[in-house]
Amino acid sequence: MNAPRTRVQRRPVHGVLLLDKPFGLSSNQALQRAKWLLRAEKAGHTGTLDPLATGVLPLCFGAATKFSQLHLEADKTYEATARLGVKTSTGDAEGAVVSERVVQFTAEDLCRVQSQFTGSIQQIPPMYSALKRDGKALYEYAREGIEIERAPRDIVIHQLSIRETSDVGPGRALKIAATVSKGTYIRTLGEDIGEALGCGAHLTALRRTATGDFDVSQCVTLETLEAMVEEERNALLLPTESLVAGHSRVTLGAEDAARFLSGLRRRGTWADAAEVAVFGPEPSTFLGSAHILANELIPGRLLNPIEIQQILSNAPVPHFFCETTS
Repeated sequence: MNAPRTRVQRRPVHGVLLLDKPFGLSSNQALQRAKWLLRAEKAGHTGTLDPLATGVLPLCFGAATKFSQLHLEADKTYEATARLGVKTSTGDAEGAVVSERVVQFTAEDLCRVQSQFTGSIQQIPPMYSALKRDGKALYEYAREGIEIERAPRDIVIHQLSIRETSDVGPGRALKIAATVSKGTYIRTLGEDIGEALGCGAHLTALRRTATGDFDVSQCVTLETLEAMVEEERNALLLPTESLVAGHSRVTLGAEDAARFLSGLRRRGTWADAAEVAVFGPEPSTFLGSAHILANELIPGRLLNPIEIQQILSNAPVPHFFCETTS
């Protein structure tokens, strides 16, 4: 007889949890476990990590889910290990071996390849990816043995370090550290580096160490999270505005804050800015994102008064909540 499932009383949770995703779990599986532990009503993540990858996975709860797209666009830093001389169907250790070649290169070759893959380059997305074609993910076609033509994408490898390593078992291997723009596939980068060295390669390990301003040193593991009581878990949540830490900041008075929250533009003496984080009066309350054009503050994604009240918890609700006249 199966034991009855524990029923969790969900609650409004707002903020960002920096998770060190474990090996073997999909990003959604990791998200669902954290969501259950926090008893959160609404959650999402800021871009997937492969099940075989570990590292920084920002999880967004409640109001923070409105701004998760910002970290899909952020630069990311990875550390990877690539085994040389062996190419697999998936570009990583999960796939079947499709070819094996002799590994032979010099230190000068390694320097040349590092330079070749640094800066603005083009990359063809892998078949084993979640990109869609005619409403179907590419990896679904790949599992059926169907190869789909993919157009190369423009990406930027901001920083790249490649060195040979001998501490990962039999065969020759490379340690790769890279800071890259959005849309970069590290599995494909590893494969392309192997091809440029004339021997092929596949990834045997991948770890994301940073995304945007978030670093792996700030992250918590699921095991640690599970060992905590709820108050300790709550204390780990970063505020929603941490997702817009790099934006210009504008603080509005009570009257303008109320009108801005209702979606109305505000006029002021601000300089043009593409990305703005907007706050209400003291106590400083995050209202949402905007941009400024020709001295107008134009609303983007906004919190609603209920979300703000929940974030402030037991603090008095700012009086500008009720003022919505134009």
